[in-house]
Amino acid sequence: MGAVGLLCKGFLTGFSKVETHGMDRFLELLDARENVEERERGLITVSNHISVMDDPILWGILPLSYMFNPDNLRWGLGSYDLCFTNKGLSTFFTFGQVLPTHRSAYSQFGGLFQPTITQAIRLLSRGPFLVTNELPEKPHTSLKSPDLIDPFSGGHLTFSTNGEDTFPAPSAYLSRRHSWVHIFPEGMIHQSEDRIMRYFKWGVSRLILESDPMPDIVPIFIEGFDDIMHETRTFPRFIPRPFKNVRVTFGEKLDVEEVFGDLRARWKQMRAKEEKKGGSLEVGVLNDALKYSDAAVSLRKEVTRRVRQAVLDVRRQRGYPEDDPKNSLASTWLREGSEREGQKEDGSITKDT
Repeated sequence: MGAVGLLCKGFLTGFSKVETHGMDRFLELLDARENVEERERGLITVSNHISVMDDPILWGILPLSYMFNPDNLRWGLGSYDLCFTNKGLSTFFTFGQVLPTHRSAYSQFGGLFQPTITQAIRLLSRGPFLVTNELPEKPHTSLKSPDLIDPFSGGHLTFSTNGEDTFPAPSAYLSRRHSWVHIFPEGMIHQSEDRIMRYFKWGVSRLILESDPMPDIVPIFIEGFDDIMHETRTFPRFIPRPFKNVRVTFGEKLDVEEVFGDLRARWKQMRAKEEKKGGSLEVGVLNDALKYSDAAVSLRKEVTRRVRQAVLDVRRQRGYPEDDPKNSLASTWLREGSEREGQKEDGSITKDT
């Protein structure tokens, strides 16, 4: 974490022009979380997603003193089929506090209810959680695991994403209690001149509804990283482009009780009702009713809408016009057609990441 942080900071400091807004407030929040024992809740940061290198370059804006305390740095969700395809990459991204996440478009193990989301919920909650090796619901085909060898004979310090691979379970450690998780709810890169955001996917709603207690939430709006790694870049594509203007705006920490309190209350009532019928459920574990019922789906939609609005509020601070409400709907983006990636009719560019 420290080494990559130094590289990112060196690039931003030496080869870019960086402008931040509201970072002092955010650093005060990180300072208040430095002592793990004194943390009272987790932290979620959420932002738009405009380049393949948003994370980790984004965190190069942090002062050096923050980069060597991994217990107070972000956990992220990284695509399994990009970041965990062999043992070398798996080890690198695991040490980089990235959780292996299956994407439904590329894996039968993807979706809202995969074990990695359970890990993220537990990282945000008051752990440690020693029973963490829930297996995926879907039957798996024969796969050769590219991932880490299980170093723990009991398995209670590990989890699997597909029933065959093995990863250390970060939520099993006291030092990971009430962690910080960053998420890009768009789920893919979206580059457009007007910085329009795609619809947000529902995974962020699980983190907000199910973490115990409800985490702090800070919306972030980023600009300029698409110039550093624009999808139209030519050879050498893997090298970030220098001498670009980068802007990062941290919104105010949300009053989570005011914004999400009513939805959390409804969720708790639903959960209590299901537990009364079928027994208690561990943090991050759901039965079918809590997964698929109309009431549960409706709650996730509304939580996700409010999260997106919080990021839009920060976007508006940057002087961008009001967003078309239709952009928050998945159905709106069906206009892109069957091709997930590439340049669209409106001039924007999408890329899976």
